[in-house]
Amino acid sequence: MTAAPVWSVDPRTGKQREQVAVEATAGEVDSVVRAAHAARAALADRAPRAALLRRAADLLDEAGDAVIEAADAETALGPGRLTGELARTTYQLRAFADQVAEGSFLDVRIDHADPGLTPPRPDLRRYKIPLGAVAVYAASNFPLAFSVPGGDTASALAAGCPVVVKAHPDHPATSELCAALLRRAAAEAGLPEGVLHLVHGFQAGIDLVRHPLIAAAGFTGSVRGGRALYDAAAARPRPIPFHGELGSLNPVVVTEAAARERAEQIGAGLAGAMTLGAGQFCVKPGLVLAPAGAAGDRLLTSLTAAVSDTEAGVLLDHRMREAFLDGVRTRAALPGVEAPVTPGAGGPHTVSAGYLAVPAARLAAEGPHDLLLEECFGPVTVVARYTDEAEIGAVLARLPGNLSATLQLGDAESAGTDEAGTGARLLAAVTPLAGRVVVNGWPTGVAVAPAQHHGGPYPATTSTATSVGGTAVERWLRPVAYQDAPAALLPPELREDNPHGLPRRVDDRAEGA
Repeated sequence: MTAAPVWSVDPRTGKQREQVAVEATAGEVDSVVRAAHAARAALADRAPRAALLRRAADLLDEAGDAVIEAADAETALGPGRLTGELARTTYQLRAFADQVAEGSFLDVRIDHADPGLTPPRPDLRRYKIPLGAVAVYAASNFPLAFSVPGGDTASALAAGCPVVVKAHPDHPATSELCAALLRRAAAEAGLPEGVLHLVHGFQAGIDLVRHPLIAAAGFTGSVRGGRALYDAAAARPRPIPFHGELGSLNPVVVTEAAARERAEQIGAGLAGAMTLGAGQFCVKPGLVLAPAGAAGDRLLTSLTAAVSDTEAGVLLDHRMREAFLDGVRTRAALPGVEAPVTPGAGGPHTVSAGYLAVPAARLAAEGPHDLLLEECFGPVTVVARYTDEAEIGAVLARLPGNLSATLQLGDAESAGTDEAGTGARLLAAVTPLAGRVVVNGWPTGVAVAPAQHHGGPYPATTSTATSVGGTAVERWLRPVAYQDAPAALLPPELREDNPHGLPRRVDDRAEGA
């Protein structure tokens, strides 16, 4: 059977640009996974790992014009957006390099033997080791930061895990270019190029998660696709961790006080957040609880004006465009749903932004309006008008897990000086729903920082881990403890003399404290 070609397609026209590769066969997937598995030992030393990550960032920066040009041609995200995404990607690589060099992610703990305790304690020395070869499934909407050189790949390499990336079909040429740069970085860091591989094709993605030498997987994409891979990972004879980011509604609650104080500002900010990147951000606000009445009306007037001024945009591919148009039509046809600004086709290859409005009471009980509580990928949001706080609570109680939840509070509510205690009560109400709670801001824009958490209850993610920030490396590690192991046999990280100068806890105190 002839291998299927992999084409780079221009989403602005729907036309094929060039054949980039061919879909990987089962035999080819097996070959690259085995090569990745064999490269594990080469990543054992932290110094070349850090060098690889830094050199990868340098090479991406040096090839920035070509990378941005390739990504824009395949995604239509625009040079401005992609320039920022490239900067984020290289910053992330360097941040993980610093983390590898510093070493606290190994979580080294030493408890010396103490026969006087009850029960007696043996000598115990614990740290974290890499899981093995990792499968990474690239995202459609971030061709750099959540794809070949993105956070899953960077954190897995930082942990000491070789990576096999399944390229997203929306940007295969960009994927090939970035993979070549990362493999070159590996070679220049003195590592085998086999620490990173790239495969194309739907079936290759399935073969990858089922391969017995794949030790874990990271995924960013749809609920349907992610759940299928998650189930396959769990159904293996030896199940593996599957860290999937699947879907999120990212609810926003606007209090009556906030709407009274700054309705126009909130409406304009919402418009910017829901249309950013043509509404293709994973943290796009998809449901907004806004008050009924005059203050809420002012907010919607501002939202209407700002969304109406938004130019039509190109989605990542025509399949997504059709799904967006079908999703909007179905939602707008529900009883009681209005479209103050009708989202739809902006042209043969574009979509126009808009929003839907519905009484919150329609969402408070199970029924056909449940569709409004599901993510619609693209530049649209649902504004649910509530009459009291009880309706807010009823809607929030019906929401699935989310990456983010946002509160727009009044001044006194933010300061905790309002007599009703609304701010604290709403914060407590949304915290169980999301991995990140935003107050008086917008969720779009996920900072790469040690304290960041980009995850949430299912279906936002399939695990409790984050895919952004320093702790993302923990997904690809597991702890191991050595009991009464002879000093000569211990890994260097656990030896008494601490030859690498790692931060460690010894007898439950920071070493040297």
